[in-house]
Amino acid sequence: MPDNHRTRAVLLLFACAVLWSSGGLFLKVVEWHPLAIAGARGLIAGLFLLAVVRKPKFTWSKIQIAAAVAYTGCTVLFAVANKFTTAANAIVLQYTAPIYIALLSSWVLGERATKSDWFTIAATLAGMVLFFLDELTLSGAFGILVATISGFCFAVMTLLLRKQKDASPVESIILGNLMAGAIGLPFMLSSGLPSAQSIGALLFLGVFQLGMPYMLYAWSIKRVTAIEAVLIPIIEPVLNPVWVLIFIGERPGTFAMLGGAIVLGSVVVRTL
Repeated sequence: MPDNHRTRAVLLLFACAVLWSSGGLFLKVVEWHPLAIAGARGLIAGLFLLAVVRKPKFTWSKIQIAAAVAYTGCTVLFAVANKFTTAANAIVLQYTAPIYIALLSSWVLGERATKSDWFTIAATLAGMVLFFLDELTLSGAFGILVATISGFCFAVMTLLLRKQKDASPVESIILGNLMAGAIGLPFMLSSGLPSAQSIGALLFLGVFQLGMPYMLYAWSIKRVTAIEAVLIPIIEPVLNPVWVLIFIGERPGTFAMLGGAIVLGSVVVRTL
C-alpha cells in the first residue's frame, strides 16, 4: 500500500472526528423525539450516500448485512442512551469500543494490538473520564446499559467494515442508515413536523455529521488497521465542547481541559 494512501487515510480519520463532533451542537437545535432525530438523520445520510455512490454494490453477504446492523445499533442506541443517561456517560461508554477491538481484532482480522495501542487506549479512556469528571454519574442504569451496547456495536461495525477492506464497505453504511430511518419512521410520523430551524439542523446532521464522514471512514478503513480506525477519531468527544464554546459560550473547566489535552496528546503521539 502506498504510504501517501495511508497518510491520507489518517488525515481523513481526523476529518471524520471533526465532522462527527458537530453533532453535540446541532442536536441541541432539533426539538424532536430522539428516535425521530436518529431516524431522520439516518435517512438523510442514506439518501445522500446513494446519490454520491453512483453504483453501490449490494452483495447482501452476511458480513455486509451484519456490519449494517451493527452500524444501526451504534447510531440508534446512542440516541436512546442520551435520553436515559447523561451525554457524558453515553459518549464515554461508546468509546470503550477500542477495548473490544483490541481484544477481537486478532481473531476476526488477524491484526494484533500493539503495546502502544493498549497504552493509547488506557490514556484516552483516563483522559475522557477526567474530561467529563463533573458530568459522569451512576444514575440512569438503563441508559448506561444501552450506551455500553452502543459501544460494542461501534466496535463490531468497525471490525466488519475492516473485514470488507478488499470489497466496498460503504454499502454497509448505506444499509445501516436506511435501517435507522425505518426504525425512526414511526416516531417521525407521531412527533409532528419539526420547525424550519430543526429541519435545517437535521439536513446538516444527515449530510455533514453522518453521511460525509462515514463515506470518508469507509475509504480510510481499507487503509488502516481496525484499532487505528477507532483510536484516531476518539478525539471527537473532546472537539464537541469546542464548538459549544465557540458558538454558545459554554466554557469547559480545568479538569475538562486537562483531560482533553491527554486524549488529544495520546492520539497524536500514537498516530505519529
